[in-house]
Amino acid sequence: MAEKFQFDSTAITALKDQYDVIIIGSGSSGLVSAVQAHELGLKPVILEKMAKIGGNTTRASSGMNAAESLVQLKHQVVDSYADFYHETFIGGGRQNDPALLDYFTSHGALAIDWLAAHHIDLDDLTITGGMRVKRTHRPSSLAPIGGFLVTQLLKVIAAEKIPLFTEVKVSQLQQTATKVTGVQVQLATGEQRTLQGSAIIIATGGFGANKELIGQYRPDLKAYQTTNQPGATGDGLTLAKQVGAQLVDMDQIQVHPTVQQETNHPFLIGEAVRGEGAILVDDNGQRFVNELDTRKNVTAAINQLPTKKATLILDHAVRQRVPAIEFYDHIGLVENGSTLTQLATKTKLPAAALAQTVTAWNQAVTTHQDTVFGRTTGMSHGLKTGPFYAIRIAPAVHYTMGGIKINPQTQVLNADQQVIPGLYAAGEVVGGLHGNNRIGGNSIAETVIFGRQAGQQVYRYLTALTSK
Repeated sequence: MAEKFQFDSTAITALKDQYDVIIIGSGSSGLVSAVQAHELGLKPVILEKMAKIGGNTTRASSGMNAAESLVQLKHQVVDSYADFYHETFIGGGRQNDPALLDYFTSHGALAIDWLAAHHIDLDDLTITGGMRVKRTHRPSSLAPIGGFLVTQLLKVIAAEKIPLFTEVKVSQLQQTATKVTGVQVQLATGEQRTLQGSAIIIATGGFGANKELIGQYRPDLKAYQTTNQPGATGDGLTLAKQVGAQLVDMDQIQVHPTVQQETNHPFLIGEAVRGEGAILVDDNGQRFVNELDTRKNVTAAINQLPTKKATLILDHAVRQRVPAIEFYDHIGLVENGSTLTQLATKTKLPAAALAQTVTAWNQAVTTHQDTVFGRTTGMSHGLKTGPFYAIRIAPAVHYTMGGIKINPQTQVLNADQQVIPGLYAAGEVVGGLHGNNRIGGNSIAETVIFGRQAGQQVYRYLTALTSK
């Protein structure tokens, strides 16, 4: 059995007054940008306001999208940047920032290679809604991508002795007339300090756990449950606005269709479950949607049901291909039955209708033709291997597509579309990349692709400053 990795944040007594680059947030964007900056010879520091490291990244489950990767070729998947761009553009309602999207879709494979060079191997593939080919990369252990990625990145952080402080809240950015120069922070003790930084990277994540802010931009979603960790309150947006940054697409808030909400704490049921063959049924035991349509469309279909809830149906083979289900079951989210009839009894679904639905689905898989809802992906396996499982789900607030306006160099822009020197942003805190709907697997990809870019562009910026 592999030894469990334990990461200890840096003792607060080691906090210095000056760093080359100050990174706010310890999710994947922050960790990746720190590693990249460090490898280019800079001295970065990571500041995390929460006691727990990893942010929303730790809750990601499906994988990381990339096109034209070596992993895809090993799995006999021939893909293209153009197809990745087109499917993400269509999935985002054609509202994606074209320049960000172009950089994103053409740098995914390089990001996969960069991770592999750090012994972070995403060498298996699955598929998510809105995609037509398998381009969602994940570890061959099939472990949920988020926890795996954070753990592996923290191993690099530890090995390279990059300082990472927890329970340090950035309350304000410091700025001169020409550039951003540092941050004001509050420690857990209440002490206030000012840290000087030649560049700042905002990697604080979204605002999916801030009901007040959600209500401001989307009153219709204020009562929804959320999949977000408690720290996702939009702090980075406030910091950026203080220095004149532009915010974009703030009303574009994604609701994830499959969230188990029967317990006190909502749990997102990752898209890989459907990607590996699960189906959705209504309270009559019947399918009602293409389960791998975009999240926006699947959510809309569920919300049209009388109860605004549905049930995921899967078999033992799906469970084996998605180990996260073991965790879901362990914490009591999964109902099971040795047969479909027994499962129907436990879930109060009509047994005959459920059996007929599964039979029809298996036939669609055999013929590779879903004549009812037009599903074309996640159809490699029928639901034939008992025991069978059910998870009750409903939509919940999941991801905020809006945020800070940046250019492809991750430089933060003001209302006049001018660069704010010294200020960069990456990850969910940024707006514009996803349009009005984020494709599953694109959030983790965004953190690595633009996290790397932020680290590289800060290096370029600081090199230019020192050469003057």
